[in-house]
Amino acid sequence: MRAKQQILDEALALADERGLGAVSMRAIAQRLGLTSMALYPYVGTKDDLLDGMVGRLLAQLLPAGDGAGAGAGIGDGEWRDRLRAVARAARALARAHPGAYPLLMVRPSVTPDAVRVVDVLYQVLLDAGVPGSAVPRLERMLSTFVLAFATSEVNGRFAAGRRSAEVAAEPLPAHQRLAAWLAEEIDWDAEFEADVDDLIKLVEITASR
Repeated sequence: MRAKQQILDEALALADERGLGAVSMRAIAQRLGLTSMALYPYVGTKDDLLDGMVGRLLAQLLPAGDGAGAGAGIGDGEWRDRLRAVARAARALARAHPGAYPLLMVRPSVTPDAVRVVDVLYQVLLDAGVPGSAVPRLERMLSTFVLAFATSEVNGRFAAGRRSAEVAAEPLPAHQRLAAWLAEEIDWDAEFEADVDDLIKLVEITASR
């Protein structure tokens, strides 16, 4: 197990340094001073490796045994506080692993740690009073928002979006009407918290139906 975790950690480090396109069995093996074939008994195929990287990332969102991990607090307190804690931890994870983080948007959550994170969110929504039939849909919406926001933030999409009017070949009426607001400096921390508050209101509405 320790050898597998070391391989996955090297894969994450490689992705953060050079991007997901640089992740290969050969490149990881070179970092570890091994042959590519030596990795297969621990991580299997390339797809297995990528799934393992997803699990290794999401494991960091779970509370550590001593309560001091990145996921500390996500299992404690009132459901709104726990939901905010999960969202903030997921955003912090993107900053810690900007190169590897996009994997969470394109790979299924099929590892034990990944499923445990989803279960935490299911429990939060159940504790909020959301009907069981609506829990999976809301979990997908919440997860997609947090993952997409964090990915956009660390990989430059938000900054590029602010320049969209500058590259247009013709006047953009809506941009012109919003020019004063679009020119304002954005406090991404405040925007993220406001977005999470809006999602919490949506959970409350769903729970009250």
